[in-house]
Amino acid sequence: MALDDTKPDVTLPVKSTWNYHPNLPLQDRSLFNLKRGPLEGLKLLWNSWLPISDRLIVVGMSFLTWYYLSPSLETTRTFSFDWIAAVYLRNLALIVLVAGGMHLYLYTFKMQGNRLRYDARPFHKKNALFTFNSQFLDNVFWSIASGVTIWTAYEVIGLWAYANGYMPMLDFATHPVWFVLWFVFLPFYGVVHFYWIHRLLHWGPLYNYAHSLHHRNVNVGPWSGMSMHPIEHIGYLSSVLIHVVLASHPIHFIFHLQQKVLLAVSSHAGYESVTAGEDSDAGLKVGDFFHQLHHRYFECNYGEPEVPCDKWFGTFHDGSEEATARTRVRTKEMRKK
Repeated sequence: MALDDTKPDVTLPVKSTWNYHPNLPLQDRSLFNLKRGPLEGLKLLWNSWLPISDRLIVVGMSFLTWYYLSPSLETTRTFSFDWIAAVYLRNLALIVLVAGGMHLYLYTFKMQGNRLRYDARPFHKKNALFTFNSQFLDNVFWSIASGVTIWTAYEVIGLWAYANGYMPMLDFATHPVWFVLWFVFLPFYGVVHFYWIHRLLHWGPLYNYAHSLHHRNVNVGPWSGMSMHPIEHIGYLSSVLIHVVLASHPIHFIFHLQQKVLLAVSSHAGYESVTAGEDSDAGLKVGDFFHQLHHRYFECNYGEPEVPCDKWFGTFHDGSEEATARTRVRTKEMRKK
């Protein structure tokens, strides 16, 4: 396939280009690894949520959003500028708080220096590849102009659909077990959906027209996570359409959208963890070296570690030089098509 020139340089050796990386090669962290045994799998599931995780924070945020920062379903039965604008401004504030806050902490004030930062190279400035010739301004613009707008459009239509009976409703009192399991199920479903949408976006015409915008970011930061073309935002967030088929509560719907948006921000932080300063060992796991490898080597790690789609379909990069060599060969073969 014919791709444009915005792809990362896949000729760089792995070890010489990382400021920090976790232990390599990356191990299979999937819950579907039967060799590990069910107890170890349950332990991994527990650790992905507790004692504290960015995912658990988003669950709390979704409850706060529904009960205090959302219009009632009575209000959303009819489209109105007032409540739609309120949802947009709330979502705008959320992404500015999370992405802007992380960028200030990690990159403006450099509160933990380059400790646990994957790639210590500076972001691009005065580079015509980016909107406004700046990687930072490019990322902020597309995250807000396209990202927040399409995120809000999905949420507005979803709330309207719940209010008018077009999406099946579920509540805690009637189905408490399924109500709780929704929060566990959605991340796994989201990984599978993301893998196949992502593979589609790497198809030549779609990559050139849309996905190349996101791949301008070889060295990523918090604003890179939602810096996408509108077509990619529509596809990426389309996983929420499952709520049209399966009964859920608006809290699940809001959590689903916030998880896709806010965890994209945190996973592109460029750091393994956010710590309380350069010398602190206490921190919140945010970054994803698995996905960082995708931004560097391109035709690998399309999904996420929790569901091993990349291992199942031969696109897994474990961070080793051998995996880089395999990815180079695969990339060259794909470019010939």
